[in-house]
Amino acid sequence: MLEDFKQHFKERFDYLNNKQLLIAVSGGIDSVVLCYLCKMCEIPFTMAHCNFHLRAEDSIEDQVFVEHLAKRLGVDVLVKEFDTETYANNNKVSIQIAARELRYNWFESLVVEGKYDYLLTAHHLDDSIETFLINFSRGTGVEGLLGIPEVNAYIVRPLLIFTRDEINQFALEHNIQWREDYTNAQTKYLRNKFRKLVVPILKEINPQFSNSFLDTISNLSDTNQLAKDAIDFAFSRVARYQEDGSIIFLIDEIKKLSSPKAYLYEMLKPFGFTAWKDIIHLLEAKSGKVIYAKEYILLKDRSVFVLQKRTELEKNKEQIYYLEKGEELKYPIQIKTLPYNGGDLVVDSNTILVDEAMLKFPLVIRKFVEGDRFIPFGMKGTKKVSKYFKDEKFNQFEKENTWLLCSENEIVWIIGSRMDERFKIKSTTTNIIKIQITV
Repeated sequence: MLEDFKQHFKERFDYLNNKQLLIAVSGGIDSVVLCYLCKMCEIPFTMAHCNFHLRAEDSIEDQVFVEHLAKRLGVDVLVKEFDTETYANNNKVSIQIAARELRYNWFESLVVEGKYDYLLTAHHLDDSIETFLINFSRGTGVEGLLGIPEVNAYIVRPLLIFTRDEINQFALEHNIQWREDYTNAQTKYLRNKFRKLVVPILKEINPQFSNSFLDTISNLSDTNQLAKDAIDFAFSRVARYQEDGSIIFLIDEIKKLSSPKAYLYEMLKPFGFTAWKDIIHLLEAKSGKVIYAKEYILLKDRSVFVLQKRTELEKNKEQIYYLEKGEELKYPIQIKTLPYNGGDLVVDSNTILVDEAMLKFPLVIRKFVEGDRFIPFGMKGTKKVSKYFKDEKFNQFEKENTWLLCSENEIVWIIGSRMDERFKIKSTTTNIIKIQITV
């Protein structure tokens, strides 16, 4: 196994040379064997151990074992202790999920801080088989059948070509000691059920099951790459990036694809939209339909879908900003007031000229609230801002991103769109103020 590991590491992970590496070490046989393999191959590393305090004295003894192992191997070790049960209760998650989140949050923080470049974990071929079966039993697409990825961002798994039996044999041949977690023998967890009850039957039916599984994963990976290439090509046909950072999807072009709903689902999945039922009904939904993901929002606006970050729509929604005479506001938009010094009375969507006598400083910049009314320039009667948005065909994103310039409680300007008739220049105006968006 040592020579196979050395060759595999050289062929697949040569880029890890001269990098700062962490190895996640529980004290179990898999992670301990990975440490020995790296030490024998003269691959420098630091050990990282999590003590979740879930198994009383056993958790303490695991930590002591890992610290002694680090001394035997002559490497540094980092230890992090967690109050896992409190975290699980506070975040309303299971103990397993809590432990996973705690350890990977810690690992990621070590990488983000720049102390380490990559984390090596000891996941092996049998782990990948179990993941495949779990996903298969729950229902999944091709990606869910690919097992555990060899590389995922900063996480590298160099043992995925080796079976649990090979790892056990290596440990026995080299008199390697490790810690046994008694919970691994329990079948109350789904993964353990597959490990103890299902996988042995599959290996009994086909003694070459592990090798067959590797071939299957390779074939599925090739198929998945073909699908990704097709999705990327379809995305280039139907999607248009906008200057404001949003993305427009052309519905008519999507409908020309061989499987519109499937393509739409795959194109939206990277943005966090995974509710299949919501997405498949989008093509027939009425204009104005909105669906949400954690970071993004998707709006159907007549003949297009508009995708935009939720954070951009929601930040500062309730905040109010003030603009003093002769000053420039830099945030949330860049806008300034300055005296008008003559010349043509030229205005555009970024500029208005108003009667200074009608203004009461500081001017207020805020978002639209239900019930707002103004007198659109050139008209006599008041109009609801919401009705103005509708008549001007503002989509939901445009409404959310539009700011109002106000003098006390009266709207002076729907910024970038329409000013109020009451603040226009008259024959009696003596001083003119120019208000201008500066970007």
